Amino acid sequence: MSALTTPRDTPEHPPARDTPAQGAPARDRAAEQRRLAEEKKRERYVWYYLGYFLFGIHVVAFVMIYAVRHAK
Repeated sequence: MSALTTPRDTPEHPPARDTPAQGAPARDRAAEQRRLAEEKKRERYVWYYLGYFLFGIHVVAFVMIYAVRHAK
C-alpha cells in the first residue's frame, strides 16, 4: 500500500456513496413532470376564464347596444 491510499480506498473497501442521492434524479424528474402537468392544467384554466370573460363582455355589449337602439 502506498502512502496516498487509505484502507478505505482499497478494493475490499470501495469508496462510500451517498445512498439517498442515488434516487434523487428519479425523484426530481417525477417532481418536474408533476409540476409541468400542474402548470399546463393551470394555463388551460386561464384560457378558459379569459374566453368566458370575453364572451361575457360581448353579451353585455350587445345587450347595451340593443337597449340604446330600442329606447324611446
